[in-house]
Formats: sequence, structure tokens, C-alpha cells
Amino acid sequence: MSHSKRIIRNVIGAPIDVLGWEQAVSRMSHWAAARESRVVCICNAHSVVTARQDPEFFQVISDADMATPDGAPVAWLLRMLGAMGQERINGPDLMWKFCAHAAETGESLYLYGASESTLELLVKALLESFPNLRVAGFFSPPFRPLSVDEDETVVNVINQSGAGLVLVSLGCPKQEKWMAAHRNRIQAVMVGVGAAFDYHAGTIQRAPLWMQKNGLEWLYRLASEPRRLWRRYFVTNTLFIWYASQQLLSRRSTRT
Repeated sequence: MSHSKRIIRNVIGAPIDVLGWEQAVSRMSHWAAARESRVVCICNAHSVVTARQDPEFFQVISDADMATPDGAPVAWLLRMLGAMGQERINGPDLMWKFCAHAAETGESLYLYGASESTLELLVKALLESFPNLRVAGFFSPPFRPLSVDEDETVVNVINQSGAGLVLVSLGCPKQEKWMAAHRNRIQAVMVGVGAAFDYHAGTIQRAPLWMQKNGLEWLYRLASEPRRLWRRYFVTNTLFIWYASQQLLSRRSTRT
């Protein structure tokens, strides 16, 4: 399963993997066991729209070893493009499924991002749910950029921790650019999980399951943090719909 060939579809210009939960976890596990330096991006509508506007971010997504379809609109467009039954492979759930898997296999992971207090709550929550999970370490980076020496220290600590997987929670596009900058330096699979640390630590409430399943998680988040998120959702969702419509229309016209 982990060696299966990648199937990639163009989603408004960004290359996104067509895959299921088992395949995503299996790939990550295979790479982590071999301590391979890999980058996994979890891409929602905001990510793919940003990739159209930011060449550096587009390059990060293009170079990623796996780019999963997070966000209902991305999964929806993939289904429209022929990826039958494509599910949302989102950050919080992928993190949880990998932790469950790692607790069984003995693989260890490292947590990078969020505040000290959030990380402490997160580790407690993870170990309560998965008593056998090996958390090799965690680090809360300051808001300012790290100096070269500080960054080198962090790289060494992560590599010496023995973790095969590093979960990165810095927000988009910061976490994706951080992972790309540390490719081939950190000998582990780096996965950008967005707000997953806050959700699993309980510091931010996640949308009810029925909203998640019906593609309304964005609406719940917007209602929770309107001042911070209104622009992201109204502007980027509108742009996504526009770009997706263009893509589907041009695809239809080339077929006729």
C-alpha cells in the first residue's frame, strides 16, 4: 500500500493527491520508519488559492511528497474531476489516525508549534487516548524567526530525538514554508497540521461532526473567529469557486 503509485490531479493549478485515509497513513508510516526527510502538505481551499497567488508557496506544494485534499471544496472538485468518492483528508483527523497507528507500531513523533501551555495539554490528551504513544519531544517556537544557531539547535534536537514524524502546527502558509526549508535537514516526515494541536488540546472547539461531514466546518470556524477569518473565507472561497468553475468549464469545452 505504501509503495502504491501516486495519483495526482490538478486542483485550480495545485497538484493534489487522490488517496484514502489508509493510503495516507501507510505512506507516512513507511517514510517515518525509514527516517526519510519528507514533506506532507494538507491543502484546503485557502491553500490552493494561495498557491495561485504566491509562487514560493506553489513551489512548496508542487515539491511536497504528498498533498492531501483538506476542505470540502477541494475534495468536491476532485470528485468532479473523476476521483470518485474522494474524502477530505484533513489535518486534525490525519494526525489522530497516525497517532493511533504509531501507538500500535511503536513509531515516535515530535510536536513543533503552538504555545507551551497548548503543547502540555496536547501531550496529556494524546497519552490519555493512546497510552503507548511515544512522544519524542515538543517545541514551542517564538513568534520571531529563529536565528541560524537556534534553528540548528532545533534541527539537532529533533534528529537526536529519534522521531520518525514531526507534526508541525504553525498555520498556513508558514508551516509549509518551514517544512520546505528543513527538507533534507530534518530526518523525519514533516506534516503541516494547521489548527490540529489546538483542537486536540481542547483550546479551540472543533465543529460538530454533522457540520464536518457536510462541508460546513469553515462556517463554524468563521462564526467562532469572525474578525480573524472573514477575509480568508469570503475572499478565498469566492476565488476558489471562480477558479473551479473556470477549470470545469474549460475541461468540458475540451471534451466537446
